[in-house]
Amino acid sequence: MTTTTAASAAPAAPPIRERTLWGDSVSRFKRNRLAVVGFVIVASFVLMAVFANFLAPTPYDYSVLAEALQFPSRQHWLGTDAIGRDFLSRIIYGARTSLGVAFAVMTIAFGIGVPLGAIAGLRGGKVDFFIMRLVEVMTAFPSFLFALFLMSILGAGVENVILALAFTSWIDVTRLTRAQILSIRERDFVTAAQAYGATERQIIVKHLLPGALPPLVVMFMLGIPSVMFAEAGLSFLGVGINDPIPSWGKMVGESLNYVRVYWHLGLFPTFAIAAAMLAFNFMGDGLRDALDPTMTR
Repeated sequence: MTTTTAASAAPAAPPIRERTLWGDSVSRFKRNRLAVVGFVIVASFVLMAVFANFLAPTPYDYSVLAEALQFPSRQHWLGTDAIGRDFLSRIIYGARTSLGVAFAVMTIAFGIGVPLGAIAGLRGGKVDFFIMRLVEVMTAFPSFLFALFLMSILGAGVENVILALAFTSWIDVTRLTRAQILSIRERDFVTAAQAYGATERQIIVKHLLPGALPPLVVMFMLGIPSVMFAEAGLSFLGVGINDPIPSWGKMVGESLNYVRVYWHLGLFPTFAIAAAMLAFNFMGDGLRDALDPTMTR
């Protein structure tokens, strides 16, 4: 009886915490210092873009000609441009343009590429043959030069830049999605779902795409700096964003006539582009390692 009482008085064992793929991924991501630094920088740029109206000292198109081409000072922390606009305000609003274009292009690319790749990988046969031949035809066009060609037809503007860059950005997304679907569709849980009478849409949405999600998330993150660089190139060549809307790439292009003397006009937007691209690459590499279920440390 004493033994029974002692056993009943023993403390209960603590509950075992269940480990999940996403929980382990977050833990691995936090242990990657470069990825965390990249996340902090990306979050800062995103917040700067969202709250540009409150953070910028002046509107991006506010000009005082008497204060043109001033070096950084207490009044204008990053100086002014050739027509007297506060350069810090232009940088802050430029984050909204550059990041907005990048996220919009990648969203459109994934909206086209993921369904096409999923259908091609699941159905196969003639559907797969047609989609992949279309992808191969589009691959024959150099993406940046084709975007430059489209901009010469459509004209400058934020919407046209998004359309021109999204026109070829879906190709790699389609290929990756198809490859992931082909590797997952023969697994037992997909066969069981088909045996239970699941529709094609249910199989894609509930079984195939969740398994293909980690590499797609990484591609989305790594694709953003590539789009930012392409937008900067178009704006640098003068066929991107219309004035007075600021863009980091356009600001670099506008600085060419003054940069030998007024160094700040080219340095600050170049630094912003470099910092954003480096941060997204750090974050993308961290996500790739964190979402890989084979990683144990």
